[in-house]
Parts: sequence; structure tokens; C-alpha cells
Amino acid sequence: MSEPTPYDHDRAAYSREGLARLVLADHATEVADSAAGLVGTRNDVDTGLAGRVSQARQLIELAERTLNSAVVYEVERGSSWAQIAAYLGVSAEEARERYTPAVHAWNSAFEEPYRLDETGRKRIPQLPTAAYDPNWACTQLDRWAFLRHVGIDDRQAVSAGLVVLDTADESVPTENGS
Repeated sequence: MSEPTPYDHDRAAYSREGLARLVLADHATEVADSAAGLVGTRNDVDTGLAGRVSQARQLIELAERTLNSAVVYEVERGSSWAQIAAYLGVSAEEARERYTPAVHAWNSAFEEPYRLDETGRKRIPQLPTAAYDPNWACTQLDRWAFLRHVGIDDRQAVSAGLVVLDTADESVPTENGS
């Protein structure tokens, strides 16, 4: 499907590494928010028996998705399978076998950023939301980080560190001068 998507222009301003980092940040916020849900005890009486196990299992699933995103990000920034494997405690071949499907899905999504639903009328993005609509993601993630004090009084704790491209594919400094 070669028709343009609504966010192609916005997405083109970011490197693939930057988009992968946004996806990783987005997934990390889901893990953090899910983990935070296990902290408070006041509503335990309202939770069905074994309900906290369900929440903890969901946390593991979100963490696994975040790990996949971290591997994609590391591949995008040039890490080798041996470097990635060292942090996973497995061989490079094991890391490659386990995470190649995530990397292939990421690459395929750039070739075909969306598919049509069964009616043929609605676009279904193949890229994660943070990569498909990076400007929205930057706004949301910067707000999330600011409200949780990730960086003292930093209103751009996420977006300021991303590699942004100009039309000539050269790095452009962000507002903070980096």
C-alpha cells in the first residue's frame, strides 16, 4: 500500500533511531503505570481473589514488549547482536533468533505503514502509535515525564534528546541546543 499516511511528514522529521526511542519510552511508561497500580493497598478489598496476580502478569507482558522495543532501538542505533546478547545473558545467536521477528516487524512497518481493515476503508497503522504519530507521542511523553519529575523541571525530558532530521537528512539541534 503506497498511499501516503496522515503523519508521513511529521514522521519524516525523525530518524528511525529517534522513532524507535519514542516507542521504547512509550512502552516504558506503560510498565511504570502498571507497576504503580500494584503499590497502593487501599483498594485491595475491592480486588477479587488473585486479582493482583493478574496485574503482575500484565506487568510482565508489558515489560516483555518493552524489552522487544529496547532491542529494536539498540539495533537502530547500531548495537551488534553480541552487545545486545551480553545484557540478555544469552549468546548472540540466541538473541538474534529471539528478537529478529520484532526487528523484521519494525522494518516491515516502514515499508507498509498501514493496512486497510476488512472493509477496505479504515487504515490500521502497522507502526506503534509513538512512531506513527511522533509529534503526539512527544507531547504525551514529555508531559508524562514532567508530571513524574523525570528530570527536574524539564518540560522536554523525552523530546529534547531525540535525533531530528532536516530535509537533507542532517541532524538538527533541538531547542536545548543539543
